[in-house]
Amino acid sequence: MTEVLKGAHFPTVRAWVEGWVISRNAPRPVPEPWGLRVDVGLPGHVARHIVAAPTPQTLRRLTSTLHTPGTWLKLCAPAESVAPLLTPGWAVQDPEFMMTAPLTRDPAPIPDGYHLAVTTRAGVTAVRLLTGAGEVAARGQFALARSTAVVDQVETAADHRRRGLGTVVMRTIAATAASRGARTGVLVATAQGQALYSTLGWTLHTPVTAAVLTAGDT
Repeated sequence: MTEVLKGAHFPTVRAWVEGWVISRNAPRPVPEPWGLRVDVGLPGHVARHIVAAPTPQTLRRLTSTLHTPGTWLKLCAPAESVAPLLTPGWAVQDPEFMMTAPLTRDPAPIPDGYHLAVTTRAGVTAVRLLTGAGEVAARGQFALARSTAVVDQVETAADHRRRGLGTVVMRTIAATAASRGARTGVLVATAQGQALYSTLGWTLHTPVTAAVLTAGDT
């Protein structure tokens, strides 16, 4: 029964979680019958429960036993299928999208006026595009979970958008990860990010619905 609850998405979801905790310097994930738990321990983000195959039974169990505000659910399903099953107090967040892509060693040319910096520390490789003055114009990072590169925290500074810098960062991440033995990339994107990553060959693996418990039982 445990494997049924984890579902077909579980191997990819597990790789994403294992890389995410390295990227965010969070505790190792703990296996649960429904998926994985990460005890993040931050204000407003006490813990997260990642469910690869949310069922009504699983959600009833979680929402009846989790009572600490700042607890998060990451559910691999669209909001319309899981939000009605959540009890009052759970705030559903903007839609997210887990995406995957095969990795190739094909870095993008760097636009004039920028230079590239790639550094690795504590298992996290950061890719940054810097201006001549040393300002970070765009950035992203990844951590490896076996043969999967988990991409995280990709962003472009407001004054440097619409110049293709996000594409340079993503292609550099892919090329660097591939050179270190990764074959597949995985990330969780916002709707805006999904539009960019789709143009770079990333495809939807599963919708993700995030919900946070904003108030405990009274």
